[in-house]
Amino acid sequence: MMTEKSNVSARKTIRVGLIGHQFMGIAHSNAFRNAAAMYPVPCKVEMTAVCAQDTPENLQAFADKFGWQSIETDWQKLVARKDIDLISVAAPGFLHKPIVLEALKHGKHVLCEKPLANNLADAAEMAAAALKAGVRHCCGYSYRSTPAQALAQRFVQEGKIGRIYQVHARYAQDWIVDPNFAMVWRFDKAKAGSGSLGDICAHSIDATRFITGLEFTEVIGNLVTLIGERPLDGKNPNGPKGKVTVDDVAQFLCRFNNGATGCFEATRFATGRKNHNCIEINGEKGSLYWDFEEQNYLYYYDRTRPAPEQGFSKINATQDAHPYGGGPWPVGHGIGYGDTFMIEIANFLTAIAKGEEFHPDFNDGLAAQKVLDAVERSANERKWVRV
Repeated sequence: MMTEKSNVSARKTIRVGLIGHQFMGIAHSNAFRNAAAMYPVPCKVEMTAVCAQDTPENLQAFADKFGWQSIETDWQKLVARKDIDLISVAAPGFLHKPIVLEALKHGKHVLCEKPLANNLADAAEMAAAALKAGVRHCCGYSYRSTPAQALAQRFVQEGKIGRIYQVHARYAQDWIVDPNFAMVWRFDKAKAGSGSLGDICAHSIDATRFITGLEFTEVIGNLVTLIGERPLDGKNPNGPKGKVTVDDVAQFLCRFNNGATGCFEATRFATGRKNHNCIEINGEKGSLYWDFEEQNYLYYYDRTRPAPEQGFSKINATQDAHPYGGGPWPVGHGIGYGDTFMIEIANFLTAIAKGEEFHPDFNDGLAAQKVLDAVERSANERKWVRV
């Protein structure tokens, strides 16, 4: 979507309010502060206010660090402010629905982190409300914004791998391998909705839809909780425990609308894996492989080449000819995790400024939520379930 820069004097200003100041709040703050400087955006960005549940002193320190002009400790006041055009939701999943619905009532554009909601019914309600409000909306599947993953989509659209036969995706981390890792909100189903399924497998589901254009039709799932209790205080492993009510490992097989099959796994117990977000797509004429830990590269196998020349090519997706120009740096220098948010937000701001359609939107978020819901139902019912 990125286009040439517009005349600066003619650019409108989009005023932003952020809700959340932890991991995703930092990612959003960095992106809103730098997107227009690093990528072509036909508007100005004003970081108007940040809101979070914290002391005013801590919140003000965060605002000063990242350049937010003011603070709020009540999200309802933030979304009602008339000096804000766009609400960026970086809060835990259980807060997505009330914040988004209220923001839409006030006619705000909304960027909401993934997964869109904690359950399918809430996601459907949010998507319908966004359509009715007539505003621009984004569901934060930021990995779409890596040049290499976008290049994979381009290759599929150009027919380079032909008919798709199968998809294999794995998202593996190890940050909760230690049984004494403290009980946090991500282990509580009431707050998080699910564990590795919604937290990281949602990315694999969206990447599949984005790259291949296929839709999931049927799944059979397996959800496992490996550590049922965790200390409420990580510094006191022998103290009171909290019950883990989400999955630690999510696995499922699937079928797609073109007859292809898929195999997916998401785990936060893969010792040694820090952010191993990978996907392989096998087709009649070739294959594609992408791994976020090598995010600047796309592996491409071309079966149509002469046999002596066949083999996976490692494409460094940092050329001007690649999606998003390969990033703002010279060829071969690569981009990092934070750039994916900058690209996502630059594209979203452009869509708002120009009144254009944007993806991934809430409908994409809803599509992913349908798969998450089907996997969970399948795991509970221990059978194949239609999406």
